[in-house]
Amino acid sequence: MHHDKNCSHEHKGFLACVLSWKGVALILVLAGISYYLLTVHLEHLAVALPYLFLLACPLMHIFGHRHGNHGDKDN
Repeated sequence: MHHDKNCSHEHKGFLACVLSWKGVALILVLAGISYYLLTVHLEHLAVALPYLFLLACPLMHIFGHRHGNHGDKDN
Protein backbone atom coordinates (compact mmCIF):
# COMPACT_ATOMS: atom_id res chain seq x y z
CA MET A 1 0.00 0.00 0.00
CA HIS A 2 1.40 3.40 -0.97
CA HIS A 3 1.28 6.20 1.58
CA ASP A 4 2.08 9.84 0.95
CA LYS A 5 5.17 10.52 3.03
CA ASN A 6 3.81 13.94 4.02
CA CYS A 7 0.56 12.50 5.36
CA SER A 8 1.70 9.55 7.44
CA HIS A 9 0.87 9.56 11.12
CA GLU A 10 4.51 9.08 12.11
CA HIS A 11 5.59 12.39 10.62
CA LYS A 12 4.14 15.87 11.07
CA GLY A 13 0.45 14.98 11.27
CA PHE A 14 -2.60 16.86 10.09
CA LEU A 15 -0.88 20.10 9.12
CA ALA A 16 1.50 18.29 6.79
CA CYS A 17 -1.47 16.64 5.07
CA VAL A 18 -3.28 19.93 4.60
CA LEU A 19 -0.17 21.62 3.23
CA SER A 20 0.60 18.81 0.78
CA TRP A 21 -0.40 19.31 -2.85
CA LYS A 22 -3.39 16.99 -2.41
CA GLY A 23 -4.56 18.92 0.63
CA VAL A 24 -4.27 22.27 -1.13
CA ALA A 25 -6.11 20.88 -4.17
CA LEU A 26 -8.90 19.56 -1.93
CA ILE A 27 -9.21 22.93 -0.17
CA LEU A 28 -9.43 24.75 -3.52
CA VAL A 29 -12.08 22.36 -4.82
CA LEU A 30 -14.13 22.70 -1.63
CA ALA A 31 -13.79 26.50 -1.76
CA GLY A 32 -15.01 26.54 -5.37
CA ILE A 33 -17.98 24.32 -4.60
CA SER A 34 -18.84 26.41 -1.53
CA TYR A 35 -18.67 29.64 -3.55
CA TYR A 36 -20.91 28.17 -6.24
CA LEU A 37 -23.46 26.90 -3.73
CA LEU A 38 -23.53 30.17 -1.78
CA THR A 39 -23.92 32.38 -4.85
CA VAL A 40 -26.26 30.32 -7.02
CA HIS A 41 -28.21 28.16 -4.58
CA LEU A 42 -28.50 30.38 -1.52
CA GLU A 43 -32.29 29.98 -1.41
CA HIS A 44 -32.00 26.20 -1.32
CA LEU A 45 -29.42 26.40 1.44
CA ALA A 46 -31.68 28.69 3.47
CA VAL A 47 -34.52 26.17 3.20
CA ALA A 48 -32.27 23.24 4.17
CA LEU A 49 -30.43 25.01 7.00
CA PRO A 50 -32.79 24.00 9.87
CA TYR A 51 -32.60 20.37 8.76
CA LEU A 52 -28.82 20.53 8.50
CA PHE A 53 -28.64 21.82 12.09
CA LEU A 54 -30.91 19.01 13.26
CA LEU A 55 -28.76 16.47 11.42
CA ALA A 56 -25.57 17.96 12.85
CA CYS A 57 -26.65 17.36 16.45
CA PRO A 58 -26.67 13.55 16.43
CA LEU A 59 -23.65 13.39 14.14
CA MET A 60 -21.61 15.61 16.46
CA HIS A 61 -22.72 13.52 19.42
CA ILE A 62 -21.67 10.29 17.74
CA PHE A 63 -18.46 11.40 16.02
CA GLY A 64 -17.49 14.76 17.50
CA HIS A 65 -16.50 14.29 21.09
CA ARG A 66 -15.29 11.55 23.38
CA HIS A 67 -16.48 10.81 26.88
CA GLY A 68 -14.05 9.77 29.57
CA ASN A 69 -10.44 8.71 29.20
CA HIS A 70 -10.55 6.16 26.39
CA GLY A 71 -6.91 6.70 25.47
CA ASP A 72 -5.44 6.19 28.96
CA LYS A 73 -3.85 2.78 29.41
CA ASP A 74 -2.97 3.45 33.07
CA ASN A 75 -6.56 3.17 34.35
